[in-house]
Amino acid sequence: MQYAVAVDFLKQADPILGQVIEQVGPCQLVHESDQEHDLLASLARSILYQQLSGKAAAAIHRRFLLLYPNQPFPSATDLLNTPDEDLRTAGVSRPKIRYLKDLAEKILAGLPTLAELETLDDEAIIQTLTQVKGIGRWTVQMMLIFRLHRPDVLPVDDLGVRSGIRKLYGLPELPDRKTVERLGQRWQPYRSIASWYVWRSLELTPQSAS
Repeated sequence: MQYAVAVDFLKQADPILGQVIEQVGPCQLVHESDQEHDLLASLARSILYQQLSGKAAAAIHRRFLLLYPNQPFPSATDLLNTPDEDLRTAGVSRPKIRYLKDLAEKILAGLPTLAELETLDDEAIIQTLTQVKGIGRWTVQMMLIFRLHRPDVLPVDDLGVRSGIRKLYGLPELPDRKTVERLGQRWQPYRSIASWYVWRSLELTPQSAS
């Protein structure tokens, strides 16, 4: 999508976010997109990255892929046929092994492909993919933003979004879901782009008073 239109809209709709936009510069959301072109690969990566630092998750993801040296990514059948202990050796926790294998089973049972998901609206995609064990609403929202490039997703439970909103709007504590939704109304229909700028706001150093 063209981010310039969204950025201009957000500057007008929310002057506080507009200041962040001026500091951060052009939206680079498209350059952060998940490079996985397959639903199994994309969701498996999301599962492996859950509740871990980026560095630790990347190491486990790399060791996981090394279990399948002759292909970029295992098929659902390959994953189901991989002994649990091999996955444990790669650093995958037992709960995540269950999640990965449930994902593989649902892929074989006819879970929609990425191309098929692209024809559905955001909520339908969330309802479809959260049937997989270990895939919650937040995980699907990250896919909607970074992989499917949906422009109007607001991850109300995301800690970064909540922390950024608290910082930007001077709130005494982390906002709850309703507060995030209320503040986010002014960003519609570009809440994904607004969320990206809120995340980036946490990396900004406070500007010295003039």
